[in-house]
Amino acid sequence: MLRKVLAELYERDLDKLRTEIASYENESGLWKTDEGISNSAGNLCLHLTGNLKHFFGAVLGETGYVRDRDAEFADKDVPRSEMLADIDATKNVVLSTLASVTEEDLNKPYPLEVFGRPMTVGYFLTHLATHFNYHLGQINYHRRLLS
Repeated sequence: MLRKVLAELYERDLDKLRTEIASYENESGLWKTDEGISNSAGNLCLHLTGNLKHFFGAVLGETGYVRDRDAEFADKDVPRSEMLADIDATKNVVLSTLASVTEEDLNKPYPLEVFGRPMTVGYFLTHLATHFNYHLGQINYHRRLLS
């Protein structure tokens, strides 16, 4: 049951991310920052897709993806079309990985100790969903405040 719920939530929220990025009137607005807003929507988008492609794709799905977390926050002016394609690719990675995970797998230890302690696959994938939504909300406010 948890696997199905996670798949529905990730699909919904990746679609929301796509809508948010597509809703910026100008591509340049994706990269704006201001006092007290240190991360642009573009960088948050790169961070979210990099995070999921790493923790779902590379770790669980063995896709071979190599994460460059620093670039997620340093890259600028990535074309919107490239980011939208990356969101779509990330959605495919997440959903295909979840399709291969069994309910039994969700109770096994996640292969990495991300927070310095063991946790189950189900716990960590739930954590990633809340992390995703935190940044998705930031992108929504960023778009409405700065674009």
